Amino acid sequence: MRFTFPLMAIGLEVAMIVLFGLFVQYETDQNFSQQPNSTKSPTVDVDRYLDLYPLFQDVHVMVFAGFGFLMTFLRKYGFSSVGINLLIAALGLQWGTIAQGILQSHGEKFHIEIKNMINADFSTATVLISFGAVLGKTSPIQMLTMTILEIAVFAVNEYLVVEIFGASDIGASMTIHAFGAYFGLAVAGVLYRSSLKEGHRNEESVYHSDLFAMIGTLFLWIFWPSFNSAVANAGKNQYMAIVNTYFSLAACVVTAYACSSLLESRGKLHMVHIQNATLAGGVAIGTSADMANTPYYAMIIGSIAGMVSVFGFKFLTPFFTTKLRIHDTCGVHNLHGLPGVIGGLASIVFIALETADRSAMAMQAAALGSSIGTALVGGLVTGLILKIPIWGQPADQDCYDDSVYWEVPRRTELDMFSRFHEHGNHNQLEPEA
Repeated sequence: MRFTFPLMAIGLEVAMIVLFGLFVQYETDQNFSQQPNSTKSPTVDVDRYLDLYPLFQDVHVMVFAGFGFLMTFLRKYGFSSVGINLLIAALGLQWGTIAQGILQSHGEKFHIEIKNMINADFSTATVLISFGAVLGKTSPIQMLTMTILEIAVFAVNEYLVVEIFGASDIGASMTIHAFGAYFGLAVAGVLYRSSLKEGHRNEESVYHSDLFAMIGTLFLWIFWPSFNSAVANAGKNQYMAIVNTYFSLAACVVTAYACSSLLESRGKLHMVHIQNATLAGGVAIGTSADMANTPYYAMIIGSIAGMVSVFGFKFLTPFFTTKLRIHDTCGVHNLHGLPGVIGGLASIVFIALETADRSAMAMQAAALGSSIGTALVGGLVTGLILKIPIWGQPADQDCYDDSVYWEVPRRTELDMFSRFHEHGNHNQLEPEA
């Protein structure tokens, strides 16, 4: 870590600076060059910036705070969950700007505007979703490598979906959520550790770590309407995307709570379900957020997504781990993968009901297939690269432990804090040797 990680991080940042120097310029550059002596303000649509900047801020909060805190449920991995999330996001938004911009400009220089910044955050979200599948089992160096590779594949798939297929995916259920989940699952499958099949002593939560994770859930839940509407056409489409996401999330919460109680012993609620499945409605409505012409359509989709997500955590996650040899730490398949597929299928149904345009339906299906297929192939290749034993991977016994890569408080202090919450009484604690 002491030499390899700093050299790699600095090398990547130098590469970003060079690429920005070669390809990126401000949107106002042409205006200034045409009027070098003008005292007038550049002719930029300021109102558009003012309208979109609050949405950009909301997406930014989701990426940096929501995703980060959602993954803090592991009792000894909170530093990495939030800290590596920040590292991935900071590198990813730079690389996402370049990768998407070059494809859209066909290799020419391109101008930065607020939508570029929103889309860069979107590209970063795919890596953060995949990060959840391998959480606790990878090194910071591996995550830097995965960020570069995954965003490159994501940009190609997004170009196929939007430019080639002409599909509609306004909230990115297919291109971000399904893609990120299945990319992460493919990587997790390649990096599978048989010694972790029966679990790990650190792969558990304590009271305060689950509470921190719930903070991430609330950030994501509150701001999700902005995520699904940020790049929608201003006016009716953006309005519908906000309203439909709002009600889909609300319906999802109710059904997720109901299913959690139904499936757990004595009807108790399970915090893992509440942290994750309550967000599935935002994922599932994404693709058709600007298509549903009445709120009850969105509520149906959200309700279905909440139920499917809880059932996934209860039955599919153990099956994936024991039978398919895919250890999904955060259950991203249940929060992002399955709801993302539901979102893609729902968009096909809406097109069939509204226009019966077979060509448009075929393009939506092609977009869903492309997102899943590209993610699986890209994830498998990335997993094989990350499996090469040169990336500072943690040993099996050191997984899910911050102390491998972070300076942490003394172990005795951490253990006593955890034991305090387990016993609920200071008098029950005895100092460790």
